[in-house]
Amino acid sequence: MKLVTWNINGIRTFKSGIKKALDGLDADIICVQETKVTRDLLDERTAIVDGYNSYFSYSRGRSGYSGVATYCRDNATPSAAEEGLTGLLTNHERAVGCYGDQADFSSEELQLLDNEGRAVITQHKIMCQDDKRTVTVINVYCPRADPDKPERKRFKLQFYKLLQSRAEALLRGGSHVIILGDVNTSHRPIDHCDPSDIDDFAENPGRKWLNGFLYGSSQEEEVEPDDEEQDKESAITDCSQMGKFVDMFRYFHPTRTNAFTCWSTLTGARQTNYGTRIDYIFADRRLAQQQFAGADIMPEVEGSDHCPVWARLTCSLLPGSKPPPLCTRYLPEFAGKQQKLSRFLVKVDQKPSQSGPKEALPGSQEEDERRENRNPIDADDVSRKKRSSAPESAAPKGKKSKTTNASLKPRGNLLSFFKPKLTDVAQCENTPGADGFTSPRSDPKAPATSEPCSGTGSPTEDTELVVDAPSQLCASSTTGETERTVKTKQPAPQPLSVGQTGVKKGASSVFWKSVLHGPPPAPCCKVHREPCVLRTVKKEGPNMGKQFFVCGRPQGHASNPEARCNFFMWVEKGKVM
Repeated sequence: MKLVTWNINGIRTFKSGIKKALDGLDADIICVQETKVTRDLLDERTAIVDGYNSYFSYSRGRSGYSGVATYCRDNATPSAAEEGLTGLLTNHERAVGCYGDQADFSSEELQLLDNEGRAVITQHKIMCQDDKRTVTVINVYCPRADPDKPERKRFKLQFYKLLQSRAEALLRGGSHVIILGDVNTSHRPIDHCDPSDIDDFAENPGRKWLNGFLYGSSQEEEVEPDDEEQDKESAITDCSQMGKFVDMFRYFHPTRTNAFTCWSTLTGARQTNYGTRIDYIFADRRLAQQQFAGADIMPEVEGSDHCPVWARLTCSLLPGSKPPPLCTRYLPEFAGKQQKLSRFLVKVDQKPSQSGPKEALPGSQEEDERRENRNPIDADDVSRKKRSSAPESAAPKGKKSKTTNASLKPRGNLLSFFKPKLTDVAQCENTPGADGFTSPRSDPKAPATSEPCSGTGSPTEDTELVVDAPSQLCASSTTGETERTVKTKQPAPQPLSVGQTGVKKGASSVFWKSVLHGPPPAPCCKVHREPCVLRTVKKEGPNMGKQFFVCGRPQGHASNPEARCNFFMWVEKGKVM
């Protein structure tokens, strides 16, 4: 039995096909996080994969956000499955159950904790040395604590608390438990690329929770095998002073350094392995000691800012007779059942809405989507348009109306709309004549003047900009200016045909290049003498929107000479557009 967890950062990570990607991971149970799909965006190719049965959880409040999915091979079909940790999203048979004590959570908190699509639970039957057991797999995407949003920090800790409560309740119910996914907290200093750069590393509330949730990080700290005479149930639950779960990677690799699963794509930190280990596979202590054969990370697998993590067990899976009702293949849109159009516009259980000034939208849409879906056309405008179009519709069939709007007459092919009118050309051609303006068509032999149109500022000659682009390598010279020369070509005068503007592409290019000259050249960093990259402050505060230059190399540890240096320079106001 093999399991894999991977934060894929969007289901579109599987560009070569979902089945090919799943087969490449070579696992019986594959748990992915941050799918970024909601129920209305889930297509059949993603939901139904040949050889697998899948189970999804979606965000109810935001589109393209969060979401987890568990893909099980047909030989690993679960006996039960449900969405979420609270049980509030379960209204079908063959649910997992064992919800534990939820007295510490309000009903509103429970609803919010399951509202972002962060957990899918599947339960499987396994055979361990002729002993038939049950194992529950909890696929989670734990929240991130935004330092600028204190409420999200509390939300994350509440999610941890609910996860632990549910997992321990399943243990008390007699099932083994495996928790795997993106936990969004690096546990030990060894799991972080630069722990000294973080103030009070060990005081982080998430790390404190992990310290109490996990039994230990090294093989030497693990408990000894149970005595034959000891009650197996008490060996699992009577551990009030220590955690009940084991970090399987550290169980097999207690001292490995630079073993990270997540890197910043913005700074290219994967190139220098400047990351963190926040993706885990946890198992209850008894299962870890008796059945796990190995676990490791897969940093060679790309396609996301995370890499997969795998674990293998010696026990074999006993597939269920058929997938539980949560399986995506039973969704009406994929099961061949006819759907009403209203199913895709309003909630299924929504009561018929009464006439009112506004129509209610599904709860999953945000305020921005509400504004976009409001009808911008006033009802009075619609009625006026209908009244104005009534005489035309009243005309008898087979007879053409004598009164035809001139604006509706055809005006030639599509190219005519992109050519200037002939009168515009005549105004730009200052040729000799009785009236001072003569059309090129009336006098084909008249040469075209090279004077620019009055007020336009763009010449009529065919000119091109030639740039002497010196090497972009930064030298120690004091001048970093680029020499530019403009070479003007004077072609022989030619008569202008109808539809020509008299202003050639070269002239237009010179004009726009003179106006939109672009930002100044990037400075070079002091250490590597290489061009810097431009960045913009996105964080809210007094510097939001300001631009700055930093070293163009990928982020890395300060001791790594190949990593980014500490060069930093603000861009002067008005210099960069």
